[in-house]
Amino acid sequence: MGSKTPVRVGMIGYKFMGKAHSHALRDVPFYFDQGVTPVLQAVAGRDENGVKAAAEKMGWNSYETDWRRLIERDDIDLIDIVTPNNTHAEMAIVAAEAGKHILCEKPLALTLEQSKRMLEAVKKAGVIHMICHNYRFAPAVQYAKQLIEEGRLGKIYHMRATFLQDWNMDPNFPLIWRSRKEISGSGVLGDLGTHIIDLARFLVGEIAEVSGMMETFIKKRPLGDMTSNLRPQIDGDAWGEVDVEDAAAFLARFENGALGVFEVTRFCRGNRAGNRFEINGEKGSIRWDMENLNNLQVYLEDDERGLQGFRTINCTEVEHPYAGAYWPAGHIIGYEHTFINLMVALMDGIEKGYSPSPNFEDGVRNQAVLEAVIQSAETGKWMSIPRLLESSKILSSQTVKNS
Repeated sequence: MGSKTPVRVGMIGYKFMGKAHSHALRDVPFYFDQGVTPVLQAVAGRDENGVKAAAEKMGWNSYETDWRRLIERDDIDLIDIVTPNNTHAEMAIVAAEAGKHILCEKPLALTLEQSKRMLEAVKKAGVIHMICHNYRFAPAVQYAKQLIEEGRLGKIYHMRATFLQDWNMDPNFPLIWRSRKEISGSGVLGDLGTHIIDLARFLVGEIAEVSGMMETFIKKRPLGDMTSNLRPQIDGDAWGEVDVEDAAAFLARFENGALGVFEVTRFCRGNRAGNRFEINGEKGSIRWDMENLNNLQVYLEDDERGLQGFRTINCTEVEHPYAGAYWPAGHIIGYEHTFINLMVALMDGIEKGYSPSPNFEDGVRNQAVLEAVIQSAETGKWMSIPRLLESSKILSSQTVKNS
């Protein structure tokens, strides 16, 4: 470790996202030279056999079976929360009060009110905070942001974005926690919609108002769980009610005048992880697809007639954000590297004393959009995001700078 300052991490949870976060934390110092370096100090989980096995496999120095005990430890600097949504608020607030920096999985909370309390807690404590929207950190998405900020697309007119999956279409797929409102807060909207909302805010700007609809196609499911690879595990013959949405779609108006069309669903056959967007401006357009995450498609109107068309840029050159830390040009990176890049931003924030975006303020704004879509679907009316934030006394006079 040499002269580098250790950032001792305590992670709560250890399954799918725990695996992704653990891998990223371990690989940060391998690829990036920073003044601080993460140390996998301890992981917490309720099942002692499970958390012990996870600690050994993923390289954690120790484990706890009580998340409060983990936060209380003097040898922990950063708390990484990778647990179900209904636990985020309590864990983050306790961690902030203990003076720990915090990384929290998305969505930030079950409700806008919860997210407000989380933001207030980290601000009061003065700790560094981030929310894990890893797709921002694909080099191609970062390059898209660069092109937009340089004015290469000119004034933005449209964004359309989807996150389409199909793993929950079987009526016999179990009633997992993501299908229970008390644990997840919402269904596919909070799980997948929060990602494309964050990408929209990052790339285009703040959303002014939304009009949404939601649908639950399968009302009952057998009780059970799923593996980290989304394989079903049925527990006996009992069934339960599904009280969250299977699909959602909404229209949006951005504060800068652009229009947005968004769709999220787990009922789209043939789509394993169809996280895609297209942005159209006066001078050009860009397209990105997470299933082919190294490539950014770019159209520029300034090209001469006959040569105009979408070009595919493989964002693995040293000129592309983060890409120079990995392999020679054309040697592609994968899903796991988006987490590494996010952790790099987090370590930079801890070293320099600022909360990198996306942080809890972004999480609150994303939560406001989620809540507005839900209210719109219930009332059939357009919902104003600024009015919702103002009525909740949240960020009424602040502007979150996406970087």
